[in-house]
Amino acid sequence: MIHLGLDLGHESERAAEHWLYDLVQQLGRPAGAVACTHLTHRPVPHVAASLAVPRGAVAAELLAALPPVAPELREAAEHAAAAHAAGRGGRATVFPGVERLTGTLPVAELLDVSAIERVTVIGGAPAGPDTLVDTRDHVRPQWRDGVLTLVTTPAPGGRIAPFEVPNPTPCCADHV
Repeated sequence: MIHLGLDLGHESERAAEHWLYDLVQQLGRPAGAVACTHLTHRPVPHVAASLAVPRGAVAAELLAALPPVAPELREAAEHAAAAHAAGRGGRATVFPGVERLTGTLPVAELLDVSAIERVTVIGGAPAGPDTLVDTRDHVRPQWRDGVLTLVTTPAPGGRIAPFEVPNPTPCCADHV
């Protein structure tokens, strides 16, 4: 795999996520590609990105044409790439099988059809292979201890759902 640190100084995960999605499309959706966002404070709070593609999956000239990282954002981009390569950081937005994670499906199927390797439950019993996951059509696993992990929470009907909701209320939204 080739791990690249990318950084255009996006102010939100949503903006970085859309940019990554478009970038992967431009690269021809290489099989095995994993694109992640990374919250960083280097040098100011923003969202950096990383992209991992199998060697030879993308032509060298396409990779060379990726947007340059501004000098002040290089440290954050390098940190994002290193964290992704080590499997210790990054929130995956593009990964093998993501398109199949819609609706509700058992944990065993989620693990079988996608690159997600582990499902954890915050505040609930451990998930079994038959536990149903209401994906909310928004699944964003994270690299933890070298394992692509989906963090979930209990949901109605004995199901679980990704901890991250698709349209979160912005922080301080009720303080206006």
